[in-house]
Amino acid sequence: MFASKVGAVLAAAGSAVGLGNVWRFPTETGTNGGAAFILIYVLFMLLLGVPVMVTEFAIGRHGGENVSQSFEKMSGGKRGWRWMGMLPVVSGFLVLSYYAVVAGWTLYYAYVALLGGFEGKVPAEFAHDFVTFSADSFRPVLWMFLIIAMTCGIVALGVQKGIERGAKVMMPLLFISILVLVGCSLSLPGASKGLTFLFQPDFSKVNGSVVLSAMGQAFFSLSVGLGCLCTYACYFRKDIDLMKNGLSVASIDTMVALMSGLIIFPAVYSISGLQPDAGPSLVFVTLPNVFQHVFGGIPWLAYIFSLVFYLLLVMAALTSSISMLEMVTAYFHANLHMSRPMAAVLVSVVSAILGIFCSWSFGDWKDVTLFGMDFFDLFDFLVAKLIMPVGGVLMCVFLGWVVDERVLRAEITNQGAIKSPLYAVYRFIIRYVAPLCIFFIFANELGLFGLLK
Repeated sequence: MFASKVGAVLAAAGSAVGLGNVWRFPTETGTNGGAAFILIYVLFMLLLGVPVMVTEFAIGRHGGENVSQSFEKMSGGKRGWRWMGMLPVVSGFLVLSYYAVVAGWTLYYAYVALLGGFEGKVPAEFAHDFVTFSADSFRPVLWMFLIIAMTCGIVALGVQKGIERGAKVMMPLLFISILVLVGCSLSLPGASKGLTFLFQPDFSKVNGSVVLSAMGQAFFSLSVGLGCLCTYACYFRKDIDLMKNGLSVASIDTMVALMSGLIIFPAVYSISGLQPDAGPSLVFVTLPNVFQHVFGGIPWLAYIFSLVFYLLLVMAALTSSISMLEMVTAYFHANLHMSRPMAAVLVSVVSAILGIFCSWSFGDWKDVTLFGMDFFDLFDFLVAKLIMPVGGVLMCVFLGWVVDERVLRAEITNQGAIKSPLYAVYRFIIRYVAPLCIFFIFANELGLFGLLK
């Protein structure tokens, strides 16, 4: 069990908060028009993200051991639902293998920033350095191994000494880093343009595509549907208010995303000609250039800003990779009766091997494809476009239609110990609204709406 309520919230928030908050959210916001997108995103966070997250919490805590046993126990002994326990096993291996590659990039860039490696470079050099590094056969793999080793060490220590203690250290450090960077970014000339873009809604840009993007961001941002939060909920104490916990985690996740926007947009708008919708290259090409350009006259400030920013990315990556590794480790520990350290090491080794294939997809193996995709894109496709939407729908169907309503009510209200005035709304959402929204996300990610057009 998590030793405290704070530890449970921070661990779950650490699972939700990841590179997507610092990388994907600003990119999506920049692409879809700014503040109008944010308002729609927050709406879907409440209508979709939080209810599905609470669904994972309820399933995991009710079982109290691991995901597969939680589904079987909550279904009233229907063994057919036990197979859902394989969902976190498959998704854990896949997502950790390619996520660790990108996390390794962030660790490498933090190392470069520590050595002052960005100083004096011109924009073309940043683009060349990133392409050269990501295509290398050895260096990205080495940094990926380091990320997986750090993750394995924390998970092997256990729930309280490893995961909870790590969350209590890294999440406050993450917030401190963000606050420092926000203060520096807002002090830049031209920062007001970034704030206008971020907080002034332009509803003329809102269309079906923007709504679907906001809906997808709210769903993917919390990492629901994979089984991470369901696994963590197995360690929740029985006195934790699941609804309150869900809102707390969603609030932290949204706050980190918005504050990342406060870091990136003022910095980007401080240089004429740059756009906030640069895509993934924003983090590894555009921003290093921005840091050196806007702080170039004060070398020590450029050094600190770059270093703190990439350390922030490393912590965001670690808090998420810990939950990914824990999903599979918990399953092997409980179902195969392996010790926790042995299970963590085994999963880490397999994930590292798969991660090599993903890393080489940017270099020597870029022409090696399966179903027309390299390994990195294939794993990302399987997780983001198939496993997460399908897993989210199945969890909603399970809790909304299969589980006895009295069992669900008892879990949400802590056996009647707390009042839950939104329970009826919550149940209606997971039975009807959430599955429909996830179907739209699923169809959009597969490009079905484009085919209809």
